[in-house]
Amino acid sequence: MRCLPQDTLRWGVGVVDAVLGDLADAGLERPMIFTVEPLLFSTTRVILPQLHDVSGVHSDFPPHAPDTAIERALDRCIRAGARSIIAYGGGSVLDAAKAVSHFHWLRHGHHLPIVALPTTLSGSEFSHYFGVTETSGVRPFKRSYAERATVPKIVLMDPSLLVHTPRALLLSSAIKGLDHAIEGMRQVDVDHPHAIMAAAGANKFFDVLERWPSDLETDEAVQRGAIRLDDLLQLQLAAWQCYFYPASVVYGLSHRIGHILGGTFGFPHSVTSCITLAPVIRSCEARYGSKLQLFNAPGEANPGLALAARIERLVSCLGLPNRLRSFDIGLSALPEIADLLRTNYKREVADLGEDADRKLDTLLRSVW
Repeated sequence: MRCLPQDTLRWGVGVVDAVLGDLADAGLERPMIFTVEPLLFSTTRVILPQLHDVSGVHSDFPPHAPDTAIERALDRCIRAGARSIIAYGGGSVLDAAKAVSHFHWLRHGHHLPIVALPTTLSGSEFSHYFGVTETSGVRPFKRSYAERATVPKIVLMDPSLLVHTPRALLLSSAIKGLDHAIEGMRQVDVDHPHAIMAAAGANKFFDVLERWPSDLETDEAVQRGAIRLDDLLQLQLAAWQCYFYPASVVYGLSHRIGHILGGTFGFPHSVTSCITLAPVIRSCEARYGSKLQLFNAPGEANPGLALAARIERLVSCLGLPNRLRSFDIGLSALPEIADLLRTNYKREVADLGEDADRKLDTLLRSVW
């Protein structure tokens, strides 16, 4: 089992204020704040007052971390003399921070340490994985990286950071968190720490999400008392538990389809698991076998099918997209998606078992 070199993880209301003012004592100096335009107001109001000697704020981060945006952010950090990064946002901001840290190492021989302030629930802040969308080819392609030195050194899980995250983004990112828990079982046994932690995290996710109010934005749900700050904190802890050992597990076909849907076809990163996770579990049931019993009630005779059905019900009840045709993509795109999967992710496609090529085509048609 391999662990990642994170230094500090703090959780609870108020941890942002408590920790950010002491970053210099932890060796993180002259931070560049990475964020996105919708978070600039709260960056000014909540984040900047806690900091000293900030090198700047950079918010030019399109989804899926295109290489051109990474190059601009890296150049900004170099020109400003940044010596660390504060990543305030969702998975795209975290991916960008890790990518900039990596390419800073390639260019200057050292990484920029990262402080993560996540506003979504996919769990990127806990991992060393990141993707960069290469834009110079005929079609964009999201290239995956795994570099231990880019994992955020400090992660702050403050539920108040989630209050203004749009409902659809927050809830779909939670399904991505479930994807980490479940596909992480591909190559580990039920006694592996990932299995134990992921099952606990998945239970937390289901417990909160299955009683989530309909049609209320996140901030309104909190104001009305339908959702408590503690509920949001439990979701943050669930994301952590689902992604507790990312250095020890390898993810599968749902993730890989999501990378292609996002990087090449421009799907929002958070929604891809809403579309792919349940169908992939069903199609790859033999690959997982009885291991998925961990995510079901004791004695379930068909753990993979039962889990897939529960996820489908949850996605439907939350009103999240569950088909490719919810977006601007036609049936004619499916052969290209299949070709990209067969070319770049042979092992994950092989999870479909005997006659995998035919089953892949059937799977993709079923999610359209």
